[in-house]
Amino acid sequence: MFDKSVYSQRRKTLVAKMAQTAPEGSRGIALFVGNAESPAQYFDNGYKFRQDSTWIYFFGIDEPRFAAIIDLDTAKETIYADDVEIDDIIWMGPQPSVKSQAASVGVENSAPYSALDADVKKAIEAGRKVHFVSASRYYNAIKLGDLLGIHPSQTFRQGKNCCPAASAELSRAIISMRLVKDASEIASIEHACDLGQQMHTIARKGIQVGVIEQQICGDMEGLAQGKGWGLSFPTILTQHGEIFHCHSHEALIAPGKLLVIDAGVEANDHYASDFTRTYPTGGKFTTQQRDIYQTVCECNELAFQMVAPGVRYVDVHKAVSKHMLSNLSQLGLVHGDVDAMVAEGIAGLFMPHGLGHNMGLDVHDMEDYGENLVGYDDDQTRSSQLGLGSLRMARTLVPGNVITDEPGIYFIPALIESWKKDGIGAQFINFEKLKEYYEFGGIRLEDDVLVTENGATRLGPNRLPITPDDVEAAMAADAENRK
Repeated sequence: MFDKSVYSQRRKTLVAKMAQTAPEGSRGIALFVGNAESPAQYFDNGYKFRQDSTWIYFFGIDEPRFAAIIDLDTAKETIYADDVEIDDIIWMGPQPSVKSQAASVGVENSAPYSALDADVKKAIEAGRKVHFVSASRYYNAIKLGDLLGIHPSQTFRQGKNCCPAASAELSRAIISMRLVKDASEIASIEHACDLGQQMHTIARKGIQVGVIEQQICGDMEGLAQGKGWGLSFPTILTQHGEIFHCHSHEALIAPGKLLVIDAGVEANDHYASDFTRTYPTGGKFTTQQRDIYQTVCECNELAFQMVAPGVRYVDVHKAVSKHMLSNLSQLGLVHGDVDAMVAEGIAGLFMPHGLGHNMGLDVHDMEDYGENLVGYDDDQTRSSQLGLGSLRMARTLVPGNVITDEPGIYFIPALIESWKKDGIGAQFINFEKLKEYYEFGGIRLEDDVLVTENGATRLGPNRLPITPDDVEAAMAADAENRK
């Protein structure tokens, strides 16, 4: 937890922002529901508790079954939770009182959890608006549904859009705050990135032909558990890099393949890191692998050099797409005018995902509010093109944004064959040449980037090797150290 002044100031800022959306006396209340414990097989055998990120941001208390109301007209704040009883103490030991926990984050008023229902009902009966943000857990959805008299399904985001029943005013106000990280948050993310880089280094050192992927995962994830809260998302570690979210780790490391490792650490204060590196399993790139890898490496660097206040990240994505296609044309995989290829979305065949996303308390920060609301300015419209349409962060960058820079090139046989069958990009794409890459897999290279006043900086104290020469040198040193 941060100092209580941090949370108090955040809530004060939120009230001020909400004051701009309605006249005094008609602003209503802001309702916050923290997470509850979730059973894995049965109630007493639960998943590891993880608090709701919106709750953490404004209230910091990392315990289950807490809720809060902020009166937007009077600025009165109340936390709702139950003090432990003797049966709880037998199993859990003595616990701090709800009142003391509320005071630790600058909230004077507290009440039993059951009082939340009556206070929300009172506000509704008085005709006051109840503002809430979309739910990410089923418990929260059910609780919100019960409190507000709506079906729980109405409390979730819809696809990439926001939740229609949620408060657009509250969602936008919170997004405007959380998009810009303060000094304490940046320090927390930097720590998470330090742990993430340590974890990735363990993984790289474990790459040996004949080793099962699961062993590498276990070794690297041990650091996330030993030094942080755990993983910021399920680890992607695969020799099938063309499968973006491949969570199977049952294969043996085979010679001549590419191993994609996309993983991050969630620190104990719940801020995230997210890095990706791609390694030649035998320690050396083939000529074909190095050609593609070099292009992805150049795209990563190009994106970083472009990041600065006032730059639209959608334009960075397009510049990366142009550089990628220019290089691929030199390899004979595409041909024609590069600008025309970018306009037609040909880059999506090779990079069907976006260049990056926001990162903070969530590895894809705030996306439970709706990707379009979080990642796009009001004057931006999401593209329908494959690749560009998957861009999660398109906004004009400002100092304090934390984003990922993660270009990739993938050869997905089913996608290539689908485009060929449908005649998509036929005037640009050398489908016959692409058959030589059907067993290639994919390459992704990802860093976490902070937008500064004058440009950008990469987060984490020890950047992971990324150029092909540096990767080969690091893997050669790893092999020598194993002798």
